[in-house]
Amino acid sequence: MARIDISTLDPARTVVVATGNAHKLAEIEAILGASPAMGGVRFVALAELGDFADPDESGETFYDNALIKAQAALDETGLAMAVADDSGLCVDALGGDPGIRSARWAGEHGNDDANNDKLLDDMAHVPDAERTARFHSTVVLVSRDEDGEEVLVGNGGCEGAIARDRRGTNGFGYDPLFDLADIPGTRMAELGPQEKNAISHRRRALDDLVARLG
Repeated sequence: MARIDISTLDPARTVVVATGNAHKLAEIEAILGASPAMGGVRFVALAELGDFADPDESGETFYDNALIKAQAALDETGLAMAVADDSGLCVDALGGDPGIRSARWAGEHGNDDANNDKLLDDMAHVPDAERTARFHSTVVLVSRDEDGEEVLVGNGGCEGAIARDRRGTNGFGYDPLFDLADIPGTRMAELGPQEKNAISHRRRALDDLVARLG
């Protein structure tokens, strides 16, 4: 991503998005930026402002880790507002796992093939009727001023079930195994980007956050 000089930004009218993903930045800007409460605010990705070490996501919930990322972005940049999200797959038969450990379920962070293999192994004994699951996302908007810190939270989910084999070539993570409740017979990995964004857990979390902005 192209670099932006932090000194050229208005701290009170800039939101730093804790991501290096241009597509996530665009989605967050399109949804939050449409709220009257965010009129005139500029959205920039943390990766556009410098090379910053990833914070230790040591929280016990999606909210904890989203807050850790947003607060770290503010600490690193000195800006006044930050947005961050944390998401994962929650499987009922596994007691909500992999949950916040979704990206590293098989041990290596971001190894989608290994994570999917482990999930299939873990679910091998589970009957079809009990394979319900959901993608969950929590998005936080953190604002700082001389009086302290304010946190607004949005939550969203996308219901479905875990299939017994992979299908589809789009998306990432557990998308090839996720049968959508909204579109029966369709895997998340079979949706194009616009179709996925329309029903995704992050989209719903962002919509929830917008509703709280007023």
